[in-house]
Amino acid sequence: MIHEPSGKPIRYVKGIETECGFKEVPPEADAMRSVLITGTSTGIGQATAASLAARGWRVFATMRDLEKRRLLEQALKEAGVRDGVEMEQLDVTCAASIRSAVASTLLKTGNKLDAVVHNAGVAAAGAFEDLPDAELRRVMETNFFGVLELTRALLPTFRVQRRGRIVIVSSEAAFMGQPTNSIYCASKWAVEGWAEAIAYELEPFGIDVILIEPGPYRTEIWDSTPRIQPAGSPYHAWVQQVLRAGDAHAAKMARDPREVAVVIAHALETRRPRFRYPVGPFARLNHFLKGKLPSRLLRRVTTLYLGLSRRPIA
Repeated sequence: MIHEPSGKPIRYVKGIETECGFKEVPPEADAMRSVLITGTSTGIGQATAASLAARGWRVFATMRDLEKRRLLEQALKEAGVRDGVEMEQLDVTCAASIRSAVASTLLKTGNKLDAVVHNAGVAAAGAFEDLPDAELRRVMETNFFGVLELTRALLPTFRVQRRGRIVIVSSEAAFMGQPTNSIYCASKWAVEGWAEAIAYELEPFGIDVILIEPGPYRTEIWDSTPRIQPAGSPYHAWVQQVLRAGDAHAAKMARDPREVAVVIAHALETRRPRFRYPVGPFARLNHFLKGKLPSRLLRRVTTLYLGLSRRPIA
Protein backbone atom coordinates (compact mmCIF):
# COMPACT_ATOMS: atom_id res chain seq x y z
CA MET A 1 0.00 0.00 0.00
CA ILE A 2 1.32 3.46 -0.85
CA HIS A 3 1.28 6.18 1.81
CA GLU A 4 0.98 9.96 1.78
CA PRO A 5 4.04 11.91 3.03
CA SER A 6 2.20 12.26 6.36
CA GLY A 7 2.28 8.48 6.75
CA LYS A 8 -1.45 8.00 6.24
CA PRO A 9 -2.33 5.28 3.69
CA ILE A 10 -3.82 6.51 0.41
CA ARG A 11 -7.20 4.84 -0.01
CA TYR A 12 -9.17 4.63 -3.24
CA VAL A 13 -12.81 5.58 -2.64
CA LYS A 14 -15.33 4.23 -5.10
CA GLY A 15 -17.57 7.18 -5.58
CA ILE A 16 -17.90 10.72 -6.83
CA GLU A 17 -17.15 13.83 -4.85
CA THR A 18 -20.15 16.06 -4.11
CA GLU A 19 -20.63 19.26 -2.12
CA CYS A 20 -21.21 17.12 1.00
CA GLY A 21 -18.46 14.55 0.48
CA PHE A 22 -18.31 11.27 -1.41
CA LYS A 23 -21.38 9.54 -2.76
CA GLU A 24 -21.38 5.87 -3.73
CA VAL A 25 -21.97 5.17 -7.40
CA PRO A 26 -23.63 2.09 -8.93
CA PRO A 27 -21.34 -0.72 -10.18
CA GLU A 28 -21.98 0.06 -13.83
CA ALA A 29 -20.59 3.58 -13.33
CA ASP A 30 -17.50 2.33 -11.52
CA ALA A 31 -15.35 1.76 -14.59
CA MET A 32 -11.61 2.02 -14.01
CA ARG A 33 -10.42 5.50 -14.87
CA SER A 34 -7.41 5.83 -17.17
CA VAL A 35 -4.60 8.37 -17.34
CA LEU A 36 -1.49 8.87 -19.46
CA ILE A 37 1.47 10.43 -17.63
CA THR A 38 4.70 11.69 -19.21
CA GLY A 39 8.11 11.74 -17.56
CA THR A 40 7.53 8.91 -15.08
CA SER A 41 11.05 7.49 -14.72
CA THR A 42 11.75 9.56 -11.58
CA GLY A 43 10.46 12.29 -9.29
CA ILE A 44 6.96 13.73 -9.54
CA GLY A 45 5.97 11.56 -12.50
CA GLN A 46 7.05 8.39 -10.73
CA ALA A 47 5.24 9.37 -7.51
CA THR A 48 2.09 10.29 -9.46
CA ALA A 49 2.01 6.97 -11.32
CA ALA A 50 2.25 5.03 -8.05
CA SER A 51 -0.28 7.25 -6.28
CA LEU A 52 -2.92 7.04 -9.00
CA ALA A 53 -2.48 3.27 -9.41
CA ALA A 54 -3.05 2.91 -5.67
CA ARG A 55 -6.25 4.92 -6.01
CA GLY A 56 -7.60 2.56 -8.65
CA TRP A 57 -6.58 4.30 -11.85
CA ARG A 58 -5.34 2.46 -14.90
CA VAL A 59 -2.03 4.24 -15.46
CA PHE A 60 -0.10 4.50 -18.71
CA ALA A 61 3.33 5.58 -17.51
CA THR A 62 5.49 6.94 -20.29
CA MET A 63 9.12 7.96 -20.54
CA ARG A 64 11.55 8.84 -23.29
CA ASP A 65 13.87 5.92 -22.55
CA LEU A 66 12.31 2.70 -21.25
CA GLU A 67 15.77 1.53 -20.20
CA LYS A 68 15.32 3.93 -17.26
CA ARG A 69 12.15 2.26 -15.96
CA ARG A 70 13.90 0.37 -13.14
CA LEU A 71 13.26 2.98 -10.42
CA LEU A 72 9.60 3.25 -11.39
CA GLU A 73 9.17 -0.53 -11.36
CA GLN A 74 10.80 -0.69 -7.94
CA ALA A 75 8.49 2.02 -6.56
CA LEU A 76 5.41 0.30 -7.98
CA LYS A 77 6.38 -3.07 -6.52
CA GLU A 78 7.01 -1.52 -3.11
CA ALA A 79 3.58 0.10 -3.27
CA GLY A 80 1.96 -3.16 -4.41
CA VAL A 81 0.50 -1.59 -7.56
CA ARG A 82 2.72 -2.93 -10.36
CA ASP A 83 -0.23 -4.59 -12.13
CA GLY A 84 -2.10 -1.28 -12.40
CA VAL A 85 0.58 0.44 -14.48
CA GLU A 86 1.47 -0.12 -18.13
CA MET A 87 4.62 1.44 -19.54
CA GLU A 88 4.97 3.07 -22.93
CA GLN A 89 7.86 4.76 -24.71
CA LEU A 90 7.06 8.42 -25.41
CA ASP A 91 9.44 11.19 -26.39
CA VAL A 92 7.42 14.43 -26.24
CA THR A 93 9.85 16.11 -28.65
CA CYS A 94 9.12 13.55 -31.39
CA ALA A 95 5.78 13.72 -33.21
CA ALA A 96 6.05 10.10 -34.39
CA SER A 97 6.68 8.91 -30.83
CA ILE A 98 3.64 10.84 -29.59
CA ARG A 99 1.40 9.36 -32.29
CA SER A 100 2.64 5.85 -31.56
CA ALA A 101 2.15 6.12 -27.77
CA VAL A 102 -1.32 7.64 -28.11
CA ALA A 103 -2.40 5.00 -30.63
CA SER A 104 -1.08 2.19 -28.43
CA THR A 105 -2.79 3.58 -25.33
CA LEU A 106 -6.16 4.16 -27.01
CA LEU A 107 -6.06 0.68 -28.54
CA LYS A 108 -5.81 -0.77 -25.04
CA THR A 109 -8.57 1.42 -23.59
CA GLY A 110 -11.09 1.11 -26.41
CA ASN A 111 -10.46 4.68 -27.60
CA LYS A 112 -11.20 6.17 -24.18
CA LEU A 113 -9.01 8.17 -21.82
CA ASP A 114 -9.96 10.18 -18.76
CA ALA A 115 -6.89 12.35 -18.33
CA VAL A 116 -3.35 13.24 -19.30
CA VAL A 117 -0.67 14.50 -16.91
CA HIS A 118 2.05 16.50 -18.66
CA ASN A 119 5.03 16.05 -16.36
CA ALA A 120 8.06 15.63 -18.64
CA GLY A 121 10.41 18.57 -18.28
CA VAL A 122 14.02 19.71 -18.66
CA ALA A 123 16.07 22.78 -17.83
CA ALA A 124 19.34 24.51 -18.73
CA ALA A 125 21.17 26.66 -16.19
CA GLY A 126 23.40 29.61 -16.99
CA ALA A 127 23.40 33.23 -18.07
CA PHE A 128 21.18 33.70 -21.12
CA GLU A 129 24.00 35.14 -23.23
CA ASP A 130 26.02 31.97 -22.65
CA LEU A 131 23.26 29.45 -23.39
CA PRO A 132 23.71 27.66 -26.74
CA ASP A 133 20.78 27.89 -29.12
CA ALA A 134 20.43 24.09 -29.05
CA GLU A 135 19.82 24.21 -25.28
CA LEU A 136 17.20 26.93 -25.60
CA ARG A 137 15.33 24.96 -28.22
CA ARG A 138 15.65 21.67 -26.27
CA VAL A 139 13.94 23.19 -23.24
CA MET A 140 11.14 24.80 -25.25
CA GLU A 141 10.57 21.66 -27.33
CA THR A 142 10.14 19.56 -24.19
CA ASN A 143 8.39 21.91 -21.77
CA PHE A 144 6.19 23.79 -24.22
CA PHE A 145 5.83 22.33 -27.71
CA GLY A 146 5.76 18.76 -26.37
CA VAL A 147 2.76 19.65 -24.20
CA LEU A 148 0.99 21.20 -27.19
CA GLU A 149 1.67 18.25 -29.49
CA LEU A 150 0.52 15.58 -27.07
CA THR A 151 -2.57 17.58 -26.11
CA ARG A 152 -3.49 18.01 -29.79
CA ALA A 153 -3.20 14.24 -30.28
CA LEU A 154 -5.60 13.55 -27.39
CA LEU A 155 -8.18 16.29 -27.93
CA PRO A 156 -10.28 14.35 -30.50
CA THR A 157 -10.78 11.59 -27.91
CA PHE A 158 -11.66 14.04 -25.14
CA ARG A 159 -14.08 15.95 -27.40
CA VAL A 160 -15.95 12.84 -28.48
CA GLN A 161 -16.26 11.77 -24.84
CA ARG A 162 -17.36 15.27 -23.81
CA ARG A 163 -14.98 15.00 -20.88
CA GLY A 164 -11.30 14.85 -20.02
CA ARG A 165 -8.72 16.51 -17.82
CA ILE A 166 -5.47 18.03 -19.01
CA VAL A 167 -3.09 18.42 -16.07
CA ILE A 168 0.10 20.37 -16.69
CA VAL A 169 2.92 20.22 -14.17
CA SER A 170 4.21 23.79 -14.35
CA SER A 171 6.34 25.42 -11.66
CA GLU A 172 6.62 28.31 -9.24
CA ALA A 173 9.00 29.60 -11.94
CA ALA A 174 5.85 30.70 -13.76
CA PHE A 175 5.25 33.36 -11.07
CA MET A 176 8.54 35.25 -11.25
CA GLY A 177 11.89 35.08 -13.01
CA GLN A 178 14.78 33.15 -11.46
CA PRO A 179 18.49 33.91 -11.94
CA THR A 180 20.35 31.56 -14.34
CA ASN A 181 17.02 29.89 -15.12
CA SER A 182 15.70 32.15 -17.88
CA ILE A 183 14.75 29.59 -20.52
CA TYR A 184 13.05 27.30 -18.00
CA CYS A 185 11.04 30.25 -16.69
CA ALA A 186 10.17 31.24 -20.25
CA SER A 187 8.90 27.74 -21.02
CA LYS A 188 6.64 27.75 -17.96
CA TRP A 189 5.29 31.24 -18.61
CA ALA A 190 4.55 30.16 -22.19
CA VAL A 191 2.72 26.98 -21.26
CA GLU A 192 0.64 28.78 -18.63
CA GLY A 193 -0.44 31.48 -21.08
CA TRP A 194 -1.40 28.79 -23.58
CA ALA A 195 -3.30 26.86 -20.91
CA GLU A 196 -5.30 29.92 -19.86
CA ALA A 197 -6.28 30.53 -23.48
CA ILE A 198 -7.33 26.99 -24.42
CA ALA A 199 -9.36 26.65 -21.23
CA TYR A 200 -11.94 28.90 -22.95
CA GLU A 201 -11.98 26.71 -26.05
CA LEU A 202 -12.29 23.39 -24.25
CA GLU A 203 -14.80 24.23 -21.53
CA PRO A 204 -17.83 23.76 -23.85
CA PHE A 205 -16.66 20.16 -24.45
CA GLY A 206 -16.43 19.33 -20.74
CA ILE A 207 -12.62 19.32 -20.80
CA ASP A 208 -10.78 20.79 -17.80
CA VAL A 209 -7.32 22.36 -17.98
CA ILE A 210 -5.38 22.35 -14.71
CA LEU A 211 -2.00 23.80 -13.73
CA ILE A 212 0.08 22.22 -10.94
CA GLU A 213 2.78 24.65 -9.78
CA PRO A 214 5.30 23.03 -7.39
CA GLY A 215 7.98 24.87 -5.48
CA PRO A 216 11.30 23.12 -4.74
CA TYR A 217 10.87 19.33 -4.65
CA ARG A 218 13.39 16.50 -4.74
CA THR A 219 13.44 15.46 -8.39
CA GLU A 220 16.08 14.52 -10.94
CA ILE A 221 15.55 17.54 -13.18
CA TRP A 222 18.18 19.73 -11.52
CA ASP A 223 20.70 16.92 -11.12
CA SER A 224 20.50 16.26 -14.86
CA THR A 225 20.44 19.93 -15.89
CA PRO A 226 23.48 21.12 -17.87
CA ARG A 227 25.19 24.03 -16.15
CA ILE A 228 26.59 26.33 -18.82
CA GLN A 229 29.61 28.18 -17.41
CA PRO A 230 32.13 29.11 -20.12
CA ALA A 231 35.47 29.91 -18.50
CA GLY A 232 35.88 33.20 -20.36
CA SER A 233 32.33 34.43 -19.77
CA PRO A 234 31.85 37.79 -18.02
CA TYR A 235 29.08 36.02 -16.06
CA HIS A 236 31.21 33.07 -14.95
CA ALA A 237 31.87 34.02 -11.32
CA TRP A 238 28.34 35.36 -10.82
CA VAL A 239 26.75 32.19 -12.26
CA GLN A 240 28.88 30.06 -9.95
CA GLN A 241 27.66 32.13 -7.01
CA VAL A 242 24.02 31.72 -8.09
CA LEU A 243 24.35 27.97 -8.56
CA ARG A 244 25.97 27.49 -5.16
CA ALA A 245 23.19 29.49 -3.51
CA GLY A 246 20.54 27.60 -5.49
CA ASP A 247 22.00 24.24 -4.49
CA ALA A 248 22.00 25.28 -0.82
CA HIS A 249 18.38 26.45 -1.11
CA ALA A 250 17.29 23.17 -2.71
CA ALA A 251 19.18 21.06 -0.18
CA LYS A 252 17.46 22.88 2.66
CA MET A 253 13.97 23.42 1.24
CA ALA A 254 13.25 20.68 -1.33
CA ARG A 255 10.30 18.51 -0.28
CA ASP A 256 8.96 15.01 -0.95
CA PRO A 257 7.52 14.77 -4.51
CA ARG A 258 4.71 12.57 -3.17
CA GLU A 259 3.14 15.81 -1.91
CA VAL A 260 2.74 16.92 -5.52
CA ALA A 261 1.33 13.52 -6.49
CA VAL A 262 -1.37 13.86 -3.83
CA VAL A 263 -2.38 17.26 -5.25
CA ILE A 264 -2.47 15.88 -8.79
CA ALA A 265 -4.70 13.03 -7.65
CA HIS A 266 -7.05 15.51 -5.98
CA ALA A 267 -7.17 17.66 -9.13
CA LEU A 268 -8.09 14.59 -11.19
CA GLU A 269 -10.74 13.26 -8.82
CA THR A 270 -12.46 16.34 -7.43
CA ARG A 271 -15.77 17.24 -9.02
CA ARG A 272 -14.81 20.82 -9.84
CA PRO A 273 -11.04 21.29 -10.04
CA ARG A 274 -9.39 24.66 -9.69
CA PHE A 275 -7.44 25.97 -12.65
CA ARG A 276 -4.27 26.61 -10.62
CA TYR A 277 -2.73 24.61 -7.72
CA PRO A 278 0.46 26.09 -6.19
CA VAL A 279 2.13 23.27 -4.22
CA GLY A 280 4.41 23.83 -1.25
CA PRO A 281 5.04 26.90 0.93
CA PHE A 282 7.36 28.73 -1.49
CA ALA A 283 4.98 28.28 -4.41
CA ARG A 284 2.01 29.47 -2.38
CA LEU A 285 3.95 32.51 -1.15
CA ASN A 286 5.15 33.43 -4.65
CA HIS A 287 1.66 32.96 -6.03
CA PHE A 288 0.29 35.29 -3.34
CA LEU A 289 2.95 37.94 -3.96
CA LYS A 290 2.62 37.94 -7.76
CA GLY A 291 1.20 41.29 -8.86
CA LYS A 292 1.11 42.64 -5.29
CA LEU A 293 4.72 43.81 -4.93
CA PRO A 294 6.83 45.73 -7.48
CA SER A 295 9.06 43.49 -9.59
CA ARG A 296 12.13 45.51 -8.61
CA LEU A 297 11.42 44.85 -4.92
CA LEU A 298 10.90 41.11 -5.51
CA ARG A 299 14.17 40.97 -7.45
CA ARG A 300 15.96 42.73 -4.59
CA VAL A 301 14.51 40.30 -2.02
CA THR A 302 15.60 37.32 -4.12
CA THR A 303 19.09 38.79 -4.53
CA LEU A 304 19.43 39.25 -0.78
CA TYR A 305 18.02 35.79 0.01
CA LEU A 306 20.52 34.10 -2.31
CA GLY A 307 23.36 36.34 -1.15
CA LEU A 308 24.11 37.54 -4.68
CA SER A 309 26.25 40.47 -5.75
CA ARG A 310 24.49 43.26 -7.65
CA ARG A 311 27.72 44.16 -9.48
CA PRO A 312 29.83 42.11 -11.91
CA ILE A 313 32.24 39.79 -10.11
CA ALA A 314 35.80 39.85 -11.42
